[in-house]
Amino acid sequence: MKIVIFGSTGMTGLCAVEAAIKKGISVRAFVRDASKMPEALKDKVELFPGNVLEPDSVADAVDGTDGVVIALGTRNCLDATSDMSEGTKNIIDAMRAKNVKPVSACLSAFLFYEPAKVPPRFVDLNEDHKRMYEVLKDSPLNWIAVFPPHISDEPSREVTVLPNATSSPGRAISKWDLGTFLVESLSEPKYYKSVIGIANK
Repeated sequence: MKIVIFGSTGMTGLCAVEAAIKKGISVRAFVRDASKMPEALKDKVELFPGNVLEPDSVADAVDGTDGVVIALGTRNCLDATSDMSEGTKNIIDAMRAKNVKPVSACLSAFLFYEPAKVPPRFVDLNEDHKRMYEVLKDSPLNWIAVFPPHISDEPSREVTVLPNATSSPGRAISKWDLGTFLVESLSEPKYYKSVIGIANK
């Protein structure tokens, strides 16, 4: 199996890269800046420089793969953006053109909240996560929309996974467990076309 990971040098993306390597999956790491990939991983992945806002580079990255992980983030910037949803749209378009079906995407548990209850500083970011979710949901792909709560640096431990969730099953998820789920769910049809609530027990 070969997958492409978008957002592969972010906190969650790197954990997805490591999880895929451990499972013996061939990884194409889509990177804006190849120097952000840790040295220990560089020779274990196919580094694919590109920009998620450029449809051609996205299409080339998706070509020849069996699945896609979307772990796009803004690092710690909470400013209004449409980059994540625009990037997701380009990824979905490329997948449709290249006939690649399974895609897992990391969104946010704030999507479970009523809009008035989202903490004000996260409102702008949450709006773009909402747009990402709409793009996924409206696609004919085998999408998996993961709504994680706080993503922690804690070590991996037991996880609760709720398909078709309407609320989060907990308050935090280890970045390692989240990265692993984003990879493993691609080959689990029971998670397709579903919102996933996930948290450590």
